Amino acid sequence: MNKYKALKNQIFECGEFSIVPIRAQDRYDIMKWRNEQQYHLRQNEVLTKEKQDFYFNTIIAKLFEEDKPEQLLFSYLKDGKCIGYGGLVHINWIDRHAEVSYIMETSLEEEFFGFNWTKFLNLIEQVATELGLHKIFTYAFDLRPHLYSALESNNYRREALLKEHCFFEGQYIDVLIHSKIFERTSLRRINKKDIDITFQWVNDSNIRSFSFNRDKVERKNHNQWFYSKLNSTDCEYYILDFKGEPAGSIRFDIDAMNEAKINYLIDPKFTGRGLGTEILKKGITLLKDNKPNIKKVFGYVLESNRASVRIFEKLNFDFIEENGVELKYEKEIK
Repeated sequence: MNKYKALKNQIFECGEFSIVPIRAQDRYDIMKWRNEQQYHLRQNEVLTKEKQDFYFNTIIAKLFEEDKPEQLLFSYLKDGKCIGYGGLVHINWIDRHAEVSYIMETSLEEEFFGFNWTKFLNLIEQVATELGLHKIFTYAFDLRPHLYSALESNNYRREALLKEHCFFEGQYIDVLIHSKIFERTSLRRINKKDIDITFQWVNDSNIRSFSFNRDKVERKNHNQWFYSKLNSTDCEYYILDFKGEPAGSIRFDIDAMNEAKINYLIDPKFTGRGLGTEILKKGITLLKDNKPNIKKVFGYVLESNRASVRIFEKLNFDFIEENGVELKYEKEIK
């Protein structure tokens, strides 16, 4: 299987469906579908085997070795059989957006159009998340109304209608653009699978340098502690995902006064990206949603940890006291 240098993962799965870097073995099926569906594609001539071979041997072959290719194309598989293809095209690596391109086996169009579009969108969004794209969009001739309902049911917003934008079969037709915008980070509640990454973080030398407890933690003790937090009703514990990868955690330990103590960390390989501010803002918002009775949040930070001090100040925490090398900050929850 060919591999894209631009991607860490090469296979993206959703049940029996998956996408893999476009396979040469599927090229003639793809050619057939494109010729059958030329009416809605930006394709002005019938493809031949010779043209398809040339395209794969020249244009496609280069994509696998480029750090920032213009497009990433995939074979769309059901139980290993190719039933469509598509990907992210016209990738703008500066503005972090790309167009979604997809066609399926022609025989599936009438009965399984919406189903397969939904599956493919789920898979291609995994790719977009790994790449850290901010936005993906579709650009479609106004010829297939069922496409728009499929997009909108998957939370794509109709962004623009370009009136009489393309000349097609002797007349000008409209083009519709639908898009979805991604947040670069997401916050989720911890689960059992996070036990390994949290153990790695607690023993990371860079993280321990700003911790109040700088001793290494044994695995047995960490496991006991982790499951106690996982099952506690007085603890809200979240993982920050960045481009689909765990990048930090935030924990709120709640006391009898409905006040929550903050403990957070950012994986050292993700520092310098503003994630400390994001994890605090998103964490407090999620805490308010899940625990509406919380009145106040507070945290302790080492005076030498200037990055965390700046974050607390930036988010309008009040400085409460200094105890040796420790500083306390707190904020009312409204």
